[in-house]
Amino acid sequence: MERHSIDVTINGDAYAAEVPARRLLADFLRDDLGLTGTKRGCETGICGACTVNVDGKAVKSCLVLAIQVRNREVITIEGLGDRNGKLHPLQEAFVTHGGLQCGFCTPGIIMTARAFLARVPRPSAEEVRAALAGNLCRCTGYVGIVESILAAAEKMNGI
Repeated sequence: MERHSIDVTINGDAYAAEVPARRLLADFLRDDLGLTGTKRGCETGICGACTVNVDGKAVKSCLVLAIQVRNREVITIEGLGDRNGKLHPLQEAFVTHGGLQCGFCTPGIIMTARAFLARVPRPSAEEVRAALAGNLCRCTGYVGIVESILAAAEKMNGI
């Protein structure tokens, strides 16, 4: 089995690893590094549960090979809060505004929202819904999710 060396920064920590050529980023994160907040859902890029940020962009880690993040920065849901356990404004908003129920899809939705809010800091509800088009939630109906993202945007912008 062909293996490749990768150097990657994940959640602010540098990693050097040998990975099989066909190792998916989702499997590398979950199985090799123990970062289980990245969920395996459909494994075809439809549900968005595996979304992480790579160099600030939302990426479905079930569609990316680990070798494709060589020399890049990856942020997972575990990397959002600070090292002292303080939650990111998106995480806080999901708790306080009812943006989650079972929580399975939540990490991917939050990572999608993080990348989106970096591009569109003051979105409308319609823009949030459009940004979430690649994320599926079977529990909430999206009302609490959209409200959570809008509340986080306000907090992040000091509104």
